[in-house]
Amino acid sequence: QVQVVESGGGLVQPGGSLRLSCTASGSIFKIYTMGWYRQAPGNQRELVAGFTSGGGANYADSVQGRFTISRDNAKNTVYLQMNSLKPEDTAVYYCTTTLSRALGTTPRDYWGQGTQVTVSS
Repeated sequence: QVQVVESGGGLVQPGGSLRLSCTASGSIFKIYTMGWYRQAPGNQRELVAGFTSGGGANYADSVQGRFTISRDNAKNTVYLQMNSLKPEDTAVYYCTTTLSRALGTTPRDYWGQGTQVTVSS
């Protein structure tokens, strides 16, 4: 079994910062990608930032220069540092990872339960 758990959400004023964390645990053989999506009410889920299987990072245009994704491979953990937050960043943030559970098995996607980020004065 695999668990993906996010933490670090909350309420912050515009211009403030938050740091999200996400850890994958359980029966894991190899992690290929890890990243963050978000979904605001009435909107589709969208990519915020993520690491590709090649190791590079990509960002949504709306967060470029404000958000930074980083990771600790030894801990199967990915972080999202969010600075200069705006009200439009308000959403539930989801962590996702693509991993395989054993040698020779097909990688699949796993999602966390999400953590609420609210940017409001």
